Amino acid sequence: MLGAGRRFQLRPDHPIRNGGFALFVAAVLVFTIIAATYQPDDPLLHASSSSSSSKLTSFLVSTSNATFLADVSVLRTGEDFQNSSSPSSAADNRVAEIAPFIQLSDIDNSTTSAAAAAIAEVCDPGAPVDCADRDLFHLLMRAAIESFPDIHFYRFGKPASVPGAAGACDMAWRFRPRDATRPTFYKDYRRFHLARSENCTLFVSKIDDYHSGVNARKRRRSKHGAGGGGGGEVVFEPKKNAPAAEEHKADEKLEAVPVVGEAVNDTLPVIESESTFSAGKYLIYDGGGDRCKSMNHYLWSFLCALGEAQYLNRTLVMDLNICLSSIYTGTGQDAEGKDFRFYFDFEHLKDSASVIDQRQFWTDWGKWEKKDKLSLHFVNDFKHTPMKLAGVKDTLIMRKFGDVEPDNYWYRVCEGETESVIQRPWHLLWKSRRLMEIVSAVSSRLSWDFDSVHIVRGDKARNPELWPNLARDTSPDALLATLGDKIDNGRRLYIATNEPDTTFFDPLKDKYMTCFLNDFRDLWNETSEWYTETKELNGGIPVEFDGYMRVEVDTEVFLRGKKQLETFNDLTSDCKDGVNSCPASS
Repeated sequence: MLGAGRRFQLRPDHPIRNGGFALFVAAVLVFTIIAATYQPDDPLLHASSSSSSSKLTSFLVSTSNATFLADVSVLRTGEDFQNSSSPSSAADNRVAEIAPFIQLSDIDNSTTSAAAAAIAEVCDPGAPVDCADRDLFHLLMRAAIESFPDIHFYRFGKPASVPGAAGACDMAWRFRPRDATRPTFYKDYRRFHLARSENCTLFVSKIDDYHSGVNARKRRRSKHGAGGGGGGEVVFEPKKNAPAAEEHKADEKLEAVPVVGEAVNDTLPVIESESTFSAGKYLIYDGGGDRCKSMNHYLWSFLCALGEAQYLNRTLVMDLNICLSSIYTGTGQDAEGKDFRFYFDFEHLKDSASVIDQRQFWTDWGKWEKKDKLSLHFVNDFKHTPMKLAGVKDTLIMRKFGDVEPDNYWYRVCEGETESVIQRPWHLLWKSRRLMEIVSAVSSRLSWDFDSVHIVRGDKARNPELWPNLARDTSPDALLATLGDKIDNGRRLYIATNEPDTTFFDPLKDKYMTCFLNDFRDLWNETSEWYTETKELNGGIPVEFDGYMRVEVDTEVFLRGKKQLETFNDLTSDCKDGVNSCPASS
């Protein structure tokens, strides 16, 4: 025992004791370093990645090669996390809990038969049809279900008459692909042509293409009552036996499921009055080095800001004008003036979170700051945590970011001790429904019954030092041999690739009905709905269907294939990031 006040000294005659003490000191030092530098995983991403947050951050802000086109992959957004890895049956079960799909047995056979067998005293084959007739409604529903066996129907809208076409009706429906892996709904509306047999029996003679029934398109009601139209739409849905309270909960769950095909209302939110603006609390991020970085970097930083705003119970003042990195442009130059709404679902964001456009905010601030004595709180250090700002009473908190990278990246705010407090709200960020509408149109033209393969070539195929087998394994002969064991002859095959010359894959046409993204370019050309809507959104200036949009659509169509083959999982033994970079488990 050491006496009180005596110092402990190493004694040369006790080597075992001295060695043990040295080991103890070393262990304490190692533990201290680990405790000081350890950063836990982002709790929201923990389920999808076992790597540390620092490694994930490095990945998201890097420009390392990945897969499509410019070799930069599309970051997963909120709708992907809803059911990112479950099989189709699990996705079906989840949606079935909310809304069961309609089956032929749900439709009244007796009334359908009455519509089909109605015989007039004097048969007039050219007599107009009554699209509002209930029996005809059932006839059209049965025709749709029988004509499209690869999709499940969840709601039918009442048929609408077609001006100038006495023998046609337009009808809309909400559906999901039968083998869908994500709980997403789609909307289609088509034109049904009707004819009468010799005894005047009505039957459907033809159903036109995707989105042909424009008279049946209704604008979805906004959560806030805006948006108009469609409020009195008559629909047919499966009978619900649940109590009213449970039906209300189901309706709330449906609001959290994306619906592709509804009219988009992504107008900018406006503060209704001076008193409302002055009573609000706001957060804005200003400056920084995030601009013109990869889209993955941008989102990682943006969601940090949105997460802090939610933590502080403040409205996020956001700049919808973003800069597209040169890695997505055909010119190789960064492209300013891109609108957030070109790429993401702003309607969902503004309905689910408190956000305001930066230009509108500064206009209102200029009008009412001095009059209403609105106060401003500056924060110049990202190390000043959101927890320290929780008690700030000022109207606006402005985080200023300097010029030195990487300390001027927005996402630095969410590192360190903040990481376990601020959760990035991925569920608030969905992909643009205008782009997803192109995905839906492509899939519908392929009858939602196709297989897909992702073929990486480009620079990687020309670099045998890092990818020694890729060029050979993705050659037409090798592809025919590999695909022959995995995909049946005669199948529709969607090929997502960065190979600019798609004729390279012509030999595959001997066995498959091949198609590529550019085969559907009419969906974004000057006559398309996408072109018209984005031009209007952009103040009358046409919008380029840029590299990131191409990657996003190409990826999403690929993911809707019934069988999906990836380059570095199914076609070659090479590693995605080059020699010796494959995971140890592969």
